[in-house]
Parts: sequence; C-alpha cells; structure tokens
Amino acid sequence: MQVPHNAVVCVADGRKMLFLRNQGDEAYPNLTVEKAEERPNPADRDQKTDAAGGASSTQTGAGAPAVAQGGSNHAQGGGAQFAPSRGSFEETDFHQLEEDRFAAEVADLLKRRALRHDYDALFVVAPPKTLGELRKHYHVEVQHRLKGELDKDLTGHPIDQIEQALQAA
Repeated sequence: MQVPHNAVVCVADGRKMLFLRNQGDEAYPNLTVEKAEERPNPADRDQKTDAAGGASSTQTGAGAPAVAQGGSNHAQGGGAQFAPSRGSFEETDFHQLEEDRFAAEVADLLKRRALRHDYDALFVVAPPKTLGELRKHYHVEVQHRLKGELDKDLTGHPIDQIEQALQAA
C-alpha cells in the first residue's frame, strides 16, 4: 500500500488508537505520532455485576393447566398444546460494547478531522472486528478520503513495523 506524503494513518483496536502522519513519501514512509489514546477496558467478567436473567413458564394456582389422570399435561383432544418453555436472555458482553463504543468515537474523530480538512488521504489499520465497526460509522467525508484499509491488529507494534506492514500490503 502506498501512503502518500502528509497522509493520515489511523491505527486502532477496541481500546487503543494512534493517529500517524506520513512525513516521508510513498517509497520511504516516515510515520510520526499526532495523537495516541488508550482506554481501560477490563474483561467482561470484571464488568458484570449480575448473571444473565432467565424466564420460565412456571404456572401455579388457578391459571395453571390441569394435569390429566395419567400424570401428563399433554393436551387432550384436538387442541393445540404449548410446552412449558424455559427462555433465557442473552448475556450482554460489556467488554465488546465498550470496544464498539470506542470504535464509534474513533470514527467520529475521523469525521471531525475530515470536516476540518485536516487530511486528504486516510489509511485505516484495525483488526477485522474493529474495522467492521468503524465502517458502520464512517461519514461520507471520511469515505471520500479513505484510500486504504488493512485488517490487522498493529496497535501494540512499533512505528517501523506499522510502516513495513503498510508497504507490504
């Protein structure tokens, strides 16, 4: 991937973000950090306070279906019968929610910078899940400036490795 001079490279995952600017040229990129941000995002188990809720059909009293003499509560005759159900609510993954929220905030920052004409060319490097979440929130001005995407997690890598990954892509 050829990153032109003065292009912005956004490297992000669900909790870290780097804004880099290419001070070099396409052949020899020289990325410098303009902004770096990291948010704490504990594991999901550390963010939960309760177990997931559950629902079941446990009718008792006057509204309960009568049990036939054979000990079964199957419908007698031709009527429809609904078996008692045990449903559960899917657990909320608070860790993933926070990662998605962070990706939306990164997309908003990209939008604000695009509307200020802070960059003409943008490259985004993010793991596939984060990249998908970013795409949901790209403003039209960001889309016009977006010149390339790389679906890799490089937030914990040194700048020279990010430069190499972009050149190899």
